[in-house]
Amino acid sequence: MARCRELAQRAAGQTAPNPLVGCVVLNQGVVVGEGSHPGAGQPHAEVYALTQAAEKARGATLYVNLEPCNHTGRTPPCTEAVIRAGVSQVVVGMVDPDPRVSGTGIERLRQAGIEVVVGIDEPACQRLNEAFVQRVVHQRPLGLLKYAMTLDGKIAATGGHSAWVTGTPARAAVHQLRATCDAIVVGGNTVRHDNPRLTSHGHGHNPRRVVMSRRLDLPAQAHLWNTAIAPTLVFTTPEADPARHQALVDQGVEVIALPALSPKAVTQHLYDQGCAAVLWECGGQLAAQALCDRVIDKLWAFVAPKLVGGPTAPTPVGELGIRQMDMALTLERTTWRTLGDDLLLQGYLVAPQR
Repeated sequence: MARCRELAQRAAGQTAPNPLVGCVVLNQGVVVGEGSHPGAGQPHAEVYALTQAAEKARGATLYVNLEPCNHTGRTPPCTEAVIRAGVSQVVVGMVDPDPRVSGTGIERLRQAGIEVVVGIDEPACQRLNEAFVQRVVHQRPLGLLKYAMTLDGKIAATGGHSAWVTGTPARAAVHQLRATCDAIVVGGNTVRHDNPRLTSHGHGHNPRRVVMSRRLDLPAQAHLWNTAIAPTLVFTTPEADPARHQALVDQGVEVIALPALSPKAVTQHLYDQGCAAVLWECGGQLAAQALCDRVIDKLWAFVAPKLVGGPTAPTPVGELGIRQMDMALTLERTTWRTLGDDLLLQGYLVAPQR
């Protein structure tokens, strides 16, 4: 099952709205076929593995990290391919939460006389596809808020300079994280002050870059307007300057005017476009808005052993209206990791009591 996850991970950031799936076919202890799902509309992992195994699939055991599908979408049901191949046993990491599947794939295989074992290494399989599960269960992408701050909680110096808060290993981890996401969101201030590229820097695919700007008061030239390396989408309002709108379109940037520009509205639009994981690399004001809109599920907080001091240097999260400590947003399932001299805290926001 670990090999299935490894194969699946190769397509991270490229399969949405589909899940990450890897498959291994084992016959008498020998691997006779492997495969992974490369992206929506392409064959599923089971098909690639069974094709490679050919006649050696008969009587073999098939391992897959997610329940085989039992419906016809862009591709035929995987259950039928497994049955035709003559596999004798299927080992499944987790049940597919998609209501079109959700146990019916397992049931179909058992009806065909195939032994099915479910739940092997399930927690790891759930983590691998947490964005897919979020999208299916909650009808919105998994929202990740990432920031890097000094030991005293500053994301830049008092003059706004921020290159770099963390060291090379931490920045490489961010590049790897970007490669697993479908979109990265920043605000206009980030474009104006930092002129970021928001790419994976060779660590995998480049996600679409998303900018939120009410008035389109953005630089005429910026790295994000180079859409040859990755697409860029700018969300704005109907009141934005038409000339600036056209200037961005002329550079290949997609511009969408929303009646009400908010993190919630942008998240909904990205969900409609098929996104499963959205990374927010924005400043404190937009981060606070995203938290208030409840579109953030997970945090990546890098802490560098540096001090900036003073009341004017920017912080990672703006005003949330929290007046008492028992009202603070809290994280669960937290982990700490050392990256060079920096620390990385990962955790999941606790859903507020309704």
